[in-house]
Amino acid sequence: MRFWRAKREPGAKGHRICWSFRRAETLHSLRKATTTTFSAISKAALMVSICCVPVLAQNNDALVRKVDDHYNHLSSLRAHYVERYSGLGMDRTEEGTLLLKKPGRMRWSYSAPVGKVFVLDGKFAWFYTPGDAQATRVPAKELDDLRSPLRFLLGHTQLRKELDNLAVTPDGSGFRISGVPKGMAQRVKMLSLWVTATGAIERMRLEEVDGAVTEFTFTNEQENVPLKDADFAFVAPAGVTVVEGLPPI
Repeated sequence: MRFWRAKREPGAKGHRICWSFRRAETLHSLRKATTTTFSAISKAALMVSICCVPVLAQNNDALVRKVDDHYNHLSSLRAHYVERYSGLGMDRTEEGTLLLKKPGRMRWSYSAPVGKVFVLDGKFAWFYTPGDAQATRVPAKELDDLRSPLRFLLGHTQLRKELDNLAVTPDGSGFRISGVPKGMAQRVKMLSLWVTATGAIERMRLEEVDGAVTEFTFTNEQENVPLKDADFAFVAPAGVTVVEGLPPI
């Protein structure tokens, strides 16, 4: 490719024509070198991205398995929780103690408000709020409560089978695992779990399709503590009747 035509200008000396050709050759060489360099950089970047994708996928899979293994080796768990809810014109914060025991038992005992309870005894789920004249009982297999995603901790945990569109992203000193709980897509837009490098869940956030958000923060976790089946029995307060029905929102 010729950048310009060599032409003797009136009164120009021979060395001026030679300089024009040399300048053209120099520019051509620089452009060629620049093109080659950018091509090499692009290829290198492509190779890095191709090589990194499998590595990142392997690291993500390893972290997910670590969470699975962490809870699959537990027989019971006690933890303090803080529950924050915003939506439907409400903004409230509650807290209490969470008990988990395999197989299939869970108890959320609220200290604020005192007396509120959600119990999963392995067969039924029970709901009661202080001041209500009735407590609700729902078969565990029909449970569609926002606390139910934690049920996977009570059996053989496999997060990739529990969450659709699962993704893992670094977050501070830990990681965030997100996805949509299977069977809850009509209600839950996204479930996010913040986990440590050792696989322990520190925080859980549920974003509903209507814009409501419920977040649980867990602290003071005690693993494999002695718990009895009686700890997961629900006894209705005096004067409170038990009705069959769907869990309250």
